[in-house]
Amino acid sequence: MVRPMTAGRTGAESSEPVGPPMFGGRLRRVEPQHGSASSRSARLDARSLPGLPEARPPIRSRADGTAVALLHRTAAVLLGELPELTDRLVTSLRAQESAYRAAAVDRDELWQEVHESLENNVRALLRPKETREPARRCSWRIGALRAEQGIPLDALLHAFRLGGGIVWQGLVETATRNDPDDVHLLVHVAADVWNFVDEHCGLVAEAYRQVETRLTRRRHERLRALVGAVLDGAARIADVPAVAAALDLPEHGRYAVVVVTGGERSSYRGSFLPPEVAGARIVWHIGAESDRGIVLLGAERGLEELARSLRVPAGGRAGISPVAGGLAALGSACRLAEIAVTTCTRDGEAALLHDHLPAAMAVSCPDLGAALVERALGPVLALDAPDRELLLSTVTAWLDSDGSALRAGSLLFCHRNTVLNRLRRFEQLTGRSLNRPRDLVELSLALEARRVLP
Repeated sequence: MVRPMTAGRTGAESSEPVGPPMFGGRLRRVEPQHGSASSRSARLDARSLPGLPEARPPIRSRADGTAVALLHRTAAVLLGELPELTDRLVTSLRAQESAYRAAAVDRDELWQEVHESLENNVRALLRPKETREPARRCSWRIGALRAEQGIPLDALLHAFRLGGGIVWQGLVETATRNDPDDVHLLVHVAADVWNFVDEHCGLVAEAYRQVETRLTRRRHERLRALVGAVLDGAARIADVPAVAAALDLPEHGRYAVVVVTGGERSSYRGSFLPPEVAGARIVWHIGAESDRGIVLLGAERGLEELARSLRVPAGGRAGISPVAGGLAALGSACRLAEIAVTTCTRDGEAALLHDHLPAAMAVSCPDLGAALVERALGPVLALDAPDRELLLSTVTAWLDSDGSALRAGSLLFCHRNTVLNRLRRFEQLTGRSLNRPRDLVELSLALEARRVLP
């Protein structure tokens, strides 16, 4: 659209930048300050705008003096017909672009802004050198403002071009009426009129895109902060619906949290889940120490299937929380998934918390876990390293073999009697019996605590 230049000046043109928004009506509530162009300009000037690029050298006009004189005569007449031109443009704009029919767009303000824009545009035809920079600054502000308001860029550019068409049609009609013998001379200034329109369409589009990029980045940063707060358990209850809407996830449902640490996580991001379970919907929150995923399981998927399908990066480990009943419960679920990671026994493993509860209990309260280790295993831990590891590995293999000395011997590459002799020595040192259930539970917990605690 052809651009406003000096915002509502009816006398000599000013070089001061002004900024009535063009052809849009504000999408924000307007304060009752008489609606003056100066008050609106002050609010716009206070905005943080991207830097206006330097103007390219103007395209030299090929029109001769006679054609320029005709342009000036007709443009001067158009200044007195601006109300009619404004009515035509507002009607066309509202009929063709739904963005300008929105309830939030005040029609009276839209009319006033179109009027000011057309007035400044016509004045630019009379004094292009004096009005170029103020016009460029105004177009730049309008593009930025429209991006903030969310008016589609296509609609904005269409408005600019409609304005150019209205002005050009007005020039032709005026010349036909007042200078019918010379109306053909307008052909020689048509390029000048439309070059102006093209320059300002480019300006408004660039400002729009820069602000849109900035706003998109801010939305992503805000969403990342909200998701992080939900996973940290620090989100307000009032923020949870906003997170659900932004992620297109239900506020209530069967969720789990996956935490992945270590390894080459950057090369795996976006492909932790293979296509066949991608329908489980996983949203990642990327961090320096770990990546945390919110997984919508749905009604049918279970945690075991998730653990089997998860692709853990080389050298990495993963932990999976129990099922949570909604987004608001993800803070607790995330803490449990972080505990589950620490129970992994090897790289590449995806640990389900409910499969490692004894180790998880030790990790959750390391002081108590360390005290249990010292009380239950203290005499064994005091042995020399080779002797100590021999006894501890034998007891662990025996427990993993469901109390079978024969199977434990197969794992350790020794005779079952050797296993039994080592077990008796272990009992003598600890003062506990592997046949007594209470002692066996305590020793089993102590061994798990020793494995996971630093």
